[in-house]
This record gives sequence, C-alpha cells and structure tokens, in this order.
Amino acid sequence: MKNINVSKLYHFDEMFDKCSNPYVAYSDYNNWLLSEDIREFKKKQKEANESFRKIGITFSMYGNLEAQERIIPFDIIPRIISEEKWLMISKGIEQRVRAINYFLNDIYNKQEIIKAGILPLELIKNNESFVNEMVGFTPPGGIYTHIVGIDLVRTPKEDFVVLEDNTRTPSGVSYMIENRQTMLQLFPELFDKIKVKNVTNYPLALLKSLKECNPKINDSKTVIALLTPGPLNSAYYEHAFLADEMGVELIEGNDLKIKDKKVSMRTTQGYKPIDIIYRRVDDHFLDPLSFNPSSMLGVPGLMDVYKSGNLTLANAPGSGIADDKAIYSYIPDIINFYIGEKPLLKNVETWRCSEKNHLKYVIENLDSLVVKEVHGSGGYGMLIGPKSTKKKIELFKKKILKNPEKYIAQPTLELSTVPVLTNKGLCSRHIDLRPFILVSPKSINITPGGLTRVALKDGSLVVNSSQGGGTKDTWVLEEF
Repeated sequence: MKNINVSKLYHFDEMFDKCSNPYVAYSDYNNWLLSEDIREFKKKQKEANESFRKIGITFSMYGNLEAQERIIPFDIIPRIISEEKWLMISKGIEQRVRAINYFLNDIYNKQEIIKAGILPLELIKNNESFVNEMVGFTPPGGIYTHIVGIDLVRTPKEDFVVLEDNTRTPSGVSYMIENRQTMLQLFPELFDKIKVKNVTNYPLALLKSLKECNPKINDSKTVIALLTPGPLNSAYYEHAFLADEMGVELIEGNDLKIKDKKVSMRTTQGYKPIDIIYRRVDDHFLDPLSFNPSSMLGVPGLMDVYKSGNLTLANAPGSGIADDKAIYSYIPDIINFYIGEKPLLKNVETWRCSEKNHLKYVIENLDSLVVKEVHGSGGYGMLIGPKSTKKKIELFKKKILKNPEKYIAQPTLELSTVPVLTNKGLCSRHIDLRPFILVSPKSINITPGGLTRVALKDGSLVVNSSQGGGTKDTWVLEEF
C-alpha cells in the first residue's frame, strides 16, 4: 500500500516497532497490506461503514440531554494476536473465571474468605451489588457467572493485564461477530492467506453452554429465552441478534407470567414454561416483589421460581458483586484463597479510597491517576488526571473526600496501540480487549480473540462505544 503514513505511530504499537517494521504476528498481513492500493482500501472502509449502517448495528451514545442512536465505528485494520500469546491469555482467563465463581458461591453461603480475614466484611455489607435474596442459595451446578467479559489491556511493563471483570451482563459480542463477518465479505482472499481462529460460532457455543446449565431434562427439551428490557435499551440490537442466532425467543417482562410454579412465556399456542432465561435485565428490575417494586421489566414472583429450582437465570442475580471495582483489587487474593495459585494474569495496581493511607496517596496524586467509581461502567464518572484541568481535578477531589468508599484509583497506563485507517494513512489509537467466556458445570469456553475496542480520538484512553469509541476485528492466528 502506497502513501501509508506511520510517522504518528506511538512507540508501543502492536503492529509496528519503533523503526516501523512489523512484528512477527503481523508480518503476513503487512505483506498483503503493502500490495493493496490505498484508494481501493479506503473504498473498502466505506463499504464496511455502509454495511454496518444497513444492518443497523447501533449503540446509544449518551449526551447531556438525550440518548442518540449511532452506528458503531468500525476500522478495517485488524488487531492480531499470535496463538502462543493467546494460549497464555486463555489460561489466565480460565483461572480467573473459576476463582470468581468459587468466590460468589462462598460469599453467598459460608463466607469463608471473610472469616479468614482476607476480604473485609464492609465490602460486602455495604455493597449495593450484593443481593440478600441469594444468601443461602446455590444456582444449578454452582455456576453464577455463565457469560463473562474480562477487559484486558496491554502495557510495555506487564504485557496483558486485567483492567476490569464484567460478570453481570457483559455486552459487545454481537459487534465481535459482525466485525468478523464484515471482514470475511470484504477480504475473502485475505483469509485464504492467513488462517484465523473462528469467532462466528459463538451463538451456538452460547446455546450449548446454556443447555448444560439445566441439569433436570434432556437438552433437546430445554426451553431457553432471552429477556430484554426492550427496544429502548442501548444494547437491544445485540439482544435481538443473539436470540435470532440461537433460535430462541426474545421476550420482555410483559410476555411472562408465573404458572404452575414455573415462569412461562406467552406464545400463539398459549403459555409455555421456560427452563433457562438469559437475562439482559439488571438485578433490581427482575422481580418487583423482591427488588424494585415499580419495575415493569421483570415478572412478579420470578425469584421464588428461581430459588425453587424450576428456573436457571444466566447470569445469576448478585453476580455483579464480583465486578465491583473494589472487589477487583482483591482478585489476586481470591485466586490464591480458592485455587491456591498465583494469578496468571495480573491486576492493574489499585488504590482503594476507602482506606485512609490509599486515600491520602490518591488525593496527593490526582493529576497522575485514573479515578473510577466502584460501581461505574461505560467510562462514565471517571477522572483521567493527566487529561484533566486543575478545576476538574479540584471538583473531583471534593467528590472523593465526600464519599471515598465509592472510588478506586489506578495509574494512568501506557496502553498499547494499533493503527487505524484515516485520511492521512495509518495512525495509531489506544485499544483494549474484551474476550468473552462461557461457563457451565461441564466446561469453560473462551472465544478466541473477543472484541477489540479502540479510542478513535487521537491520544484518548476511553474506548467505550457509548463515548465515541470504535471496534476492530480481533484475529488469533491458527499457527499449529
């Protein structure tokens, strides 16, 4: 490809070294890229954008006044990971997910980790993500987090490290699949030259994993449905996509009723009992009798059916306690306590503002830290010290001092970058990676690659789609 500008690449780029030479994982792709005409390549980018527009792959981007539906920006330069590197990542993810499920089982039952003095009771007792209704109850197979998203970032010092755990209702898998399908349509010859592990079979893997969570009856008779808050939800496209790909019903709360001690859904033949609900509705809206009494998104009595053993909910209510950002800081201890191993994937160094010595350090170093709300998500409610004004830092300092338990802080990481295609050529942008993991009593299935999110603004560290980030296809090479 002619007229490619690599002069703006950051010095920790995953595709090119400091001398603009490609790393081994990218060598075949780079050879192919050099043979492409830049004008034709830019046409392909426009075709990809048009394809996403026609399909209607949208996400709600929230502003000050109202949510606006927008097309997810997609960049056609893939993010490539060697198979050897992926095997290392996968082992770390599997270890982490196993430990998280052990932790959830313990924290809602014997609470041995608290008795051992490893985890402070206050982190659970005062945590809004802890669901009292789950105390003393163990879901089928002991699985709490059936669908997990682990957010990884790559740094010069630690290679891949875990930034966040998503154990409630992780989203983005539909974009991962559509990204790959779009690339296959645009560059079929490229996939003949470079062997890449498949990700488009995720819906079938999800269906299989969910079926394995119903221990009572034969798989062929298992009735599964996907519960959505409805078309106004920011991830509704994904809900509809997954239901369609799995061949299961997409339902809303008003489609359900409790009948004969089971949750049943309305059909043209009458009400049909459901065995498993993959729910994309938050805990506190699932059952107005147990949680928010004004909720119209769930069904009254659902928790009673669930706790009677007549229903499997994926993910289990209360699983969100494991992606609390204060709990995150204890994950290395959690892995050691339940599995007796050191974590294969490290955490980012984290300061808990609820602790006096941590708080003192954070307040004194706000201009160099990233501060996050313990229950925050989507990149909202956070401070990026080096990118903030003195005024904003002072305002944030007051918020932290008023409610220190609501915040944690981390160093500003030197995130890796991957080139994106711009009008000026290839320019690097910061990225993260969200692999998707399916957990059942029989297996842990890790999709090879996952969703690479990219901060499209030059120098930005915020990759979230809800704040203007985009996505890339993630390739794990098929090397052996």
